[in-house]
Amino acid sequence: MARYEPKINLDAIVAIDVHTHAEVSGRQPRDPCSILFDEQMAKYFKSSRRPTIAEVAEYYRQRKMAAVIFPVDSESEMGHWRVPNEEVAEIAAQNADALIPFASIDPHKGKMGAREARKLIEEYGVRGFKFHPSSQGFFPNDRKLAYGLYEVIADAGLPALFHTGQTGVGAGAPGGMGIRLKYSNPIHLDDVAADFPNLTIIMAHPSFPWQDEALSVATHKAGVYIDLSGWSPKYFPQNLIQYSNTLLRERVLFGSDFPVFEPDRWIADFAKLPIKEEVRPLIMRENAIRMLKLKA
Repeated sequence: MARYEPKINLDAIVAIDVHTHAEVSGRQPRDPCSILFDEQMAKYFKSSRRPTIAEVAEYYRQRKMAAVIFPVDSESEMGHWRVPNEEVAEIAAQNADALIPFASIDPHKGKMGAREARKLIEEYGVRGFKFHPSSQGFFPNDRKLAYGLYEVIADAGLPALFHTGQTGVGAGAPGGMGIRLKYSNPIHLDDVAADFPNLTIIMAHPSFPWQDEALSVATHKAGVYIDLSGWSPKYFPQNLIQYSNTLLRERVLFGSDFPVFEPDRWIADFAKLPIKEEVRPLIMRENAIRMLKLKA
């Protein structure tokens, strides 16, 4: 087992995508219970692409980009197998010029989840953690459920990335496939940021319908970032564009949501936004380089 160490040539890459998904495992078959989920996601996002982790690496390598990649552990709430965190980290280590591995642990695993996080950090070299409150069924500010896991992440100096806003998962399906949107209101992260002032928090996606809450938290709490994944930039609300150009120019990050959203399309649409020229490189790569501590 090779421990992950980044080998990204920062002088050669044009962008860092901080939001991509590991959806296919080479070690276990696709969970039969995920078939309906796959069909719903393909219909909503109009994309059925499901590359392996190694294929994701090659996809970004060809584009002279690097990418953060992670699974989503929603085994407790949704009953779906996750892609193993160890597999993501090991394949990322083999493709360390293009990939940056984050892990995902269901907070319902409690102290066992905290133990797993420590092992993934110490033995596998993961560089952050992904949470999806709606598909994991928890409020991010639930002290009893999640804070022990956050302590491990904060102590290691790693970022925690949280889905915020409405989710494409379950959208348009009867009952939204049982997924509850209330968990992903970004205002819940205000408590987390206050209680863990040294924890880097990334709020993923334009946070519809709570964009003002997300901007309020990010401008009030140092160390809170926003990634712009999951939406075409042509649909970004005006207040998000305004803050990206001004108060949050150093804490906004490029993210696509690949494979359900193609970075080529995102970048083409982003080029049409009235973003200041000096701000574009911050969003596309410089903020991520600093946030991920990729420079010695």
